[in-house]
Amino acid sequence: MNYRILGRTGLKVSEVGFGGIPILRLPTEEAVQILRHSFDRGITFYDTANAYKDSEDKIGKAFRGIRQEVVIATKTGRRDGAGAAEHLENSLTMLQTDYIDLYQLHQVSQEKDWEIITAPGGALEVCVKAKEAGKIRHIGVTSHNLPMAVKLIKTNLFDTIQFPFNFIEKEPKEELHVIAREMNLGIIVMKPFAGGAIDNASLAFKFLRQYPDAIPIPGYDSVASVNEIVNLYQQPNVVGEEDIILMDQYRSELGQQFCRRCEYCQPCPNGVKITPAMGYPIVAKRMSPRVAIDFSKIAMESVPQCTNCGECITRCPYELAIPEILRKNYDLFERHRAGEGH
Repeated sequence: MNYRILGRTGLKVSEVGFGGIPILRLPTEEAVQILRHSFDRGITFYDTANAYKDSEDKIGKAFRGIRQEVVIATKTGRRDGAGAAEHLENSLTMLQTDYIDLYQLHQVSQEKDWEIITAPGGALEVCVKAKEAGKIRHIGVTSHNLPMAVKLIKTNLFDTIQFPFNFIEKEPKEELHVIAREMNLGIIVMKPFAGGAIDNASLAFKFLRQYPDAIPIPGYDSVASVNEIVNLYQQPNVVGEEDIILMDQYRSELGQQFCRRCEYCQPCPNGVKITPAMGYPIVAKRMSPRVAIDFSKIAMESVPQCTNCGECITRCPYELAIPEILRKNYDLFERHRAGEGH
C-alpha cells in the first residue's frame, strides 16, 4: 500500500480508503473483523457519517487502542449550529475518540442549505469553533451538485472536497479537481462504483488509479471485498483499449436512466423526497433489503404523494422520467417490505 498526503491537511492516508456504509448490514463483530483486516492490509483512512446508523460505533470499536494509527473522517447533515454540535458530540462518543481528523458538512448541494450553514449560528460556525477547541482537526465538505461543489471550494473555507467520481461520472476532473489541486485541497472520491451501477471492480479502479491524488473510499462488506480492492493496488495500472471500450459500454447501457443525485428536481410541490427515493434500488443492493426498508422508509413512504405533475422532469438536467422511476422503486420497496422479517 502506498500513502499520500491529503491536500493541505497534511494527513497521511492510504491511497485507497474505506467507506462506512456497507458495514451497516453486518453484525458488529463481523464489521469489526473486516475493519481490522482492512487495517492489517494497509488501509488507514476511514470515512463515515452520523447518518450511517451504527457505522461510527463499529469503527470506534475496531480501532480502540490504535486510534492514532488511523485517519477518521465523519460528517453531519445538519445545517443549523445546534444540530451540527449534537452530531459532533455523538460522533465523538460513538467513535470513542476525543477528536475527528476530518469533519465534513454532508451533501451541500443547494443554495438554501448553504445560506443556513453560513448564517450566524449555523453549522460552519460550530465547526470552526470545534476546530479551535481541538475537537476536529480539519473541515471538509461533500456534495453531489457539480456547480455547487465548485462554488464551495472557491470559498477557501474547506480543506477537502468529497464528490462522486468514476468512469461514468467523469466531469469532476474537468474543473472541480483542477481547482482543488490549485488550492491544494484534498480530493476524496465517493461512489467509485457509481453508487452500485458499476459491478466490475478491476475496471472501476483502472480508471480511478489514473488520478492518484484523488482518494477513493469504496465500501466493503467482507474480508474478500477488502482483499479484492487492495490486491488491485499491488499491481501495475494499465488501461487498455478493451477497458476503454467496456467503460463506454457501461455508459451506453445506463443511458439517461441514471440519477446523479444533483437535486435539481427538488423540492417536490407535493412533498415527495425524490432524491433518496430515486436511489432506493442501489441502497437496497448495498445495505440489503431488510436494512434498506428502515433506512429509506420516510423517503419511500412519500412516493405515493406524487401526482405525476411533471415539474421534476422539467428541472432534471438529465431528462429522467422521474415519476415512472419512482413508481418502479416504490413497487420494489413494497415487495421488500412484504418480505420483512423473512
